[in-house]
Amino acid sequence: MTTDLIKEADVKAPAPVHALEVRGLVKHYPGVKALDGVDLVVRQHEVLGLAGENGAGKSTLLKALVGLVRPDAGEIWVRGEKVRIKSVVDAAEHGIGMVFQEQSLVPNLTAAENIVLGSEGRGVRRGVYRWDAMRRLAQEQLDKIGSHIDPLARTDTLSFADRQMVEIAKVLRIEQRTSHPPVIILDEPTSVLESKEIETLFTQVRRLREFASVIFVSHRLDEVLDVCDRVCVLRGGESVGEVAAAGAAPGDLHRMMIGSTGSEDHYHDTAQRSEKTLRPMLQVRGLSGPTFRDVDLDVHAGEVVAIVGVHGSGREDVCRALFGAVPTTAGEVTLDGEKLDLSSTRAACAAGVGYVPAERKIEGMVGPMSVADNMTLTKQKARCTGPLVMPQKQASLVDAWITRLSIRTPNRGTAIQRLSGGNQQKVVLARWLVAGDIRLLLLDHPTRGLDIGARSEVYRLMRELADSGVATVLLADSLEEAIGMADRILVMSDGRATKEVACPSGGKPTPLDLVKEMV
Repeated sequence: MTTDLIKEADVKAPAPVHALEVRGLVKHYPGVKALDGVDLVVRQHEVLGLAGENGAGKSTLLKALVGLVRPDAGEIWVRGEKVRIKSVVDAAEHGIGMVFQEQSLVPNLTAAENIVLGSEGRGVRRGVYRWDAMRRLAQEQLDKIGSHIDPLARTDTLSFADRQMVEIAKVLRIEQRTSHPPVIILDEPTSVLESKEIETLFTQVRRLREFASVIFVSHRLDEVLDVCDRVCVLRGGESVGEVAAAGAAPGDLHRMMIGSTGSEDHYHDTAQRSEKTLRPMLQVRGLSGPTFRDVDLDVHAGEVVAIVGVHGSGREDVCRALFGAVPTTAGEVTLDGEKLDLSSTRAACAAGVGYVPAERKIEGMVGPMSVADNMTLTKQKARCTGPLVMPQKQASLVDAWITRLSIRTPNRGTAIQRLSGGNQQKVVLARWLVAGDIRLLLLDHPTRGLDIGARSEVYRLMRELADSGVATVLLADSLEEAIGMADRILVMSDGRATKEVACPSGGKPTPLDLVKEMV
């Protein structure tokens, strides 16, 4: 027997090469430690979930992976090789692409132009588009995810769900820059999708796993567990653990995220109001506009009325019309017995109407402005004495609301764009609380993109406002949220109000009941 014979069992298998690995990543901002030694591993051909409260460090980590943020310390390894990612172009060269929560498509270009933008290749010859070649290049990517979108359709004519497919197809073009399977990052891809669209997206995510690795980020913990293989949890800028998705429950993730048990359904912790004033605070009769017609709606003081409907039902435009942001063609609206001027948002504000838009970063805040200036934006008198701005008056007012709402910010002078999504939303809500004279509050998906704790805070604020007599119109983020928060629900379909459903504490409707009315 020779000594150079080696038993097969004694030979160690080589360590697996991970698609992506993060080691001890650190990032500081003035007064904030966004990342504090984060570790993360993404295996080949898996969907990894990334969970954490707003402010846990998720956004900073993702930006570091695609070159939008330079970490202060730590390492990033791609397929076993240590890399330095200085830009989005660098990330693409290494096969890393990201579908952002706020879509990055150019609306007046075709789907094909968006998909190949920046990597046109044979789609352009001597500076001139070759449309047949561009269409084929785009179709190659759309076929990978099983999408039937017309590559030559203008992007602004597509639904949000279809635009998400275009975003994914666009990111898959990074395969042209690398011979390795890509790493695709999906940041809150379901935040504005209906349940049917979510299922379609999940089908495509599972298909992506066949030739790519995926990092999936969502505040909806049930979704994370449904579509992911593993889930990594961040808390306070640190990696606090991971779980296998199979067999785990949302409560398990919640406990890791905040260090205690809990449920996503915080709206069930409070009961709806049962008392009504004799006369509705808001009365809408025969309201019509570009996408809705003959809508009737009553909301009493202290009442929350949710409007539900599928995409294109007209509910968003009804909400915006009540704030003077969408023109109306017929109908009459009264607020506390007086005719409501719908000619402009300025007139609505002056009448005591507040509005929290779904797209807070586009319509709800001014990113470079401070927390203090954003909070007092619509009510300048709150920080003025006569014609003069009084910084001390503003400071005491803003600091009081920062404390009351537990807004996490280094100070009142911090630019709001540097806050997490949940804290930004609290500032946008506080804008109407500061005013002190709100009679009607219109909430368009106020919990979109918020974690469990931040959603709970928003629900609590809604209840406090209702208790103070504010009438509230809610466009909920889910049917469960509408049922849990509303006193009554108005169902819309094809631009018309088709059914009103009461939500008594002892006999709430089910989501299925509402779906039957919506379709």
